[in-house]
Amino acid sequence: MKFFVDTADITAIAELNDLGMVDGVTTNPSLILKSGRDILEVTKEICDLVAGPVSAEVVALNAEDMIAEGRKLAKIADNIAVKVPLTWDGLKACKVLSDEGNMVNVTLCFSANQALLAAKAGATFISPFIGRLDDINLDGLELIQDIRTIYDNYGFETQILAASIRTVNHVQDCALIGADVMTAPPEVIRKLASHILTDKGLEQFMKDAAAGNIKIV
Repeated sequence: MKFFVDTADITAIAELNDLGMVDGVTTNPSLILKSGRDILEVTKEICDLVAGPVSAEVVALNAEDMIAEGRKLAKIADNIAVKVPLTWDGLKACKVLSDEGNMVNVTLCFSANQALLAAKAGATFISPFIGRLDDINLDGLELIQDIRTIYDNYGFETQILAASIRTVNHVQDCALIGADVMTAPPEVIRKLASHILTDKGLEQFMKDAAAGNIKIV
């Protein structure tokens, strides 16, 4: 499973990228606002840093304007994935932009039927939001499974990009289901390395090393 980092924080992206933990980046207007940077400027910097797809989201609501914004974003770098919402206008924009050879990430997906439409419109990525479904007592992981089954049934090439990931269990479950990509905040990716038994075992090893005056250098 590919790891995308969901942030516009250059420092956090660089740290994870140096460790080989970044296959791509996803951003949205909320993350751009949090960064305090100009969208074109920070997106270009991310694209220069990361080799994989960098999702940059349009802010228009009608298809014509989405297409114009998408074309402008696509000119930033070859690894831009234009991010459009899963609305009827978003699907129209997806079809045009993908036909022009651009990567397109269709976001805010909350049903398998929406994902089916996005695949037929030529989406490179579909972004189902796990955490937001969990918030309203629906099973976000069940949606990932349903999309996986549908895409496999018909050979759709659209990649399932599991989004709104909030816990390490979300990551594991998405990997078991067969999501192609997951995107998560930097802190969630870091937590994947944590386990209470690892900490406990390391603590004991350090005590024993001190007791035995074990030194390597």
